[in-house]
Amino acid sequence: MINYNPHYNPYPSRRSLVYAKNGMVATSQPLAAQAGLEMMQAGGNAVDAALAAAIALTVVEPTSNGLGSDAFALIWSQGKLHGLNASGPSPRSISIEKVKGEGYDRIPAWGWLPVTVPGAVGGWASASEKLGRLPFARLFEPAHRFAEEGYPLSPVLARAWARAYRTYAEKLKGEEFRNWFSTFAPAGRAPYPGEIWNSQDMAETLKQIAESNGNSFYRGPLAQDIASCSEKNGGYLTGEDLAEFEPRWVEPLGMDYGRYRVWEIPPNGQGMVALMALGILKHLPPEEVSPAEFFHREIEALKLALTDGMAQITDPGKMKVAPEELLSSKYCEERARLIGSRALTPSPGQPPSGGTVYLAAADGEGNMVSFIQSNFMGFGSGVVIPGTGISMQNRGFSFRLDPEHPNALEGEKKTFHTIIPGFLTRDNQPVGPFGVMGGYMQTQGHLQVLRKMIDQNLSPQAALDAPRWQWLEGKKVAVEKNFPEHLALELADRGHQVEVKLESGSFGRGQIILRERNGVLAGGTEPRTDSHIASY
Repeated sequence: MINYNPHYNPYPSRRSLVYAKNGMVATSQPLAAQAGLEMMQAGGNAVDAALAAAIALTVVEPTSNGLGSDAFALIWSQGKLHGLNASGPSPRSISIEKVKGEGYDRIPAWGWLPVTVPGAVGGWASASEKLGRLPFARLFEPAHRFAEEGYPLSPVLARAWARAYRTYAEKLKGEEFRNWFSTFAPAGRAPYPGEIWNSQDMAETLKQIAESNGNSFYRGPLAQDIASCSEKNGGYLTGEDLAEFEPRWVEPLGMDYGRYRVWEIPPNGQGMVALMALGILKHLPPEEVSPAEFFHREIEALKLALTDGMAQITDPGKMKVAPEELLSSKYCEERARLIGSRALTPSPGQPPSGGTVYLAAADGEGNMVSFIQSNFMGFGSGVVIPGTGISMQNRGFSFRLDPEHPNALEGEKKTFHTIIPGFLTRDNQPVGPFGVMGGYMQTQGHLQVLRKMIDQNLSPQAALDAPRWQWLEGKKVAVEKNFPEHLALELADRGHQVEVKLESGSFGRGQIILRERNGVLAGGTEPRTDSHIASY
């Protein structure tokens, strides 16, 4: 267990650390957290709770995920840590030549071209079958209720919805986007805070998925709807692509840091970037450092790690360098030698922003779940399958059209993925799940909250409350408006190009649940959104 002081929080917050004995679910939306808790109180375990919360989030936070999402999970159950990769590949018939032949020099953000096979639904079914306790259909009941009866929008959700509507109203033209507007802006605008939104189409789709154990989505009527819509609008995704999809159970990647072992999902996820940054930091001089030096080292280590990650991570079967080589002590030490007193300039592409939901769940039996799913870039591709409420992701946007790049577009290939769950263990025992959602901010958020908890002994809530930095590109670093001014100035003196952002939306949103030595659960939730911890 992390040795933190629960009474000490140096950062202003309206939230307190939450304790519970029997179960806990932490999410970015209160209704989703309550959906998870409902499963535990019905006799389910943490896996059931996490899946019910994830399914509910497709309805109550469609600005970040949907039924057309991908998902990843780290699950402590049956005395070990399981990794789940429920991300889908590109359509088999797509190619660089075909995309360039349509006049593109990079994959567009919207429409059918960036759509890959959605993996979340398959991931829900696989996790439920392997590690859950309740019937699969039971997990859909809260989400179905929210979709059918409607729910009032929370404030941060409404702001994100309005922002997306303004962008889509400007950018999305054509018949293929008409269903997005009829589904998510039926009044010709985004719903207001407190206004009730519902979707009978989504409610019916949830029912079909629940009753078919997910099969309708990949091999039944819903798959036919998706494939027909793709064909009608010139997409590459086919019924065969959907039918061939299977989620994968994978071995998590781990690295020792302090007295703990930090676990991340392996490629095609970017979790190894956070491990690389921690590995680099371990090779820097261990003496006491000033607060400014503490942040400087974090930023420099992350820049080096993310630069490597963006250059190397792709479908695990297509990587040219093994993850173990990038995580090796020798390589991390080599990268650490590049860090001096001044800001360095690596050379990655400029990371785009992302849209994701993360949740954590734990029960009184010892099961703990770190779960994340996303459409990418908010609502995703802007494509909604008519009559279903299924919003399709746009993960293919991350592919490159350079055939020499490791993440070059190919048919049946998984792209570099931003969404990553995290997990902590100590002495081969679970400490707990953690995560910070938000595109390329996720590895940066993982690094920062871990260092706050492990190196500075802050509680989960204090670690989430702390002001964050975000590396943008080159020497550019953004900081939150409550980031200490004197530290921002010191970073600027070291060569960092520091900018202060008034909005906190791009700095990620996290959840953490840790298990105390006596078995009590301690949870922290994100102050930057409508987060909630449901517990009993």
